[in-house]
Amino acid sequence: MASQWETLVVDAHDPARLARWWAQALGYQIVHEAPDEVEIRRSPDQLPGLIFVPVPESKQLKNRLHIDLRPTDQAAEVERLVDMGARRVDIDQGDVTWMVLADPEGNEFCVLSGRG
Repeated sequence: MASQWETLVVDAHDPARLARWWAQALGYQIVHEAPDEVEIRRSPDQLPGLIFVPVPESKQLKNRLHIDLRPTDQAAEVERLVDMGARRVDIDQGDVTWMVLADPEGNEFCVLSGRG
């Protein structure tokens, strides 16, 4: 029996704010909102989703799991995300074809170059 990937859970200091940021970044929508969690998906019936849950502490170390985005125009997408509040980060990635950014709470993610 195989499992279906349902959600990725993200710890957040301000789950509602971070969920809205990621929904805008990904073109997703909020499908559930409660004080203890906010879920976003591409559409209500499409998995997987991202669930944001509250934690009292701020992020401390590099993520052990992160999201990779592959836009059609890497430079334009990086600019859009930075304008939305992301920031460029250096995690000792060296000279690579992707850009490492952090969301407003410091969670790293990568913006890949187009498929070539």
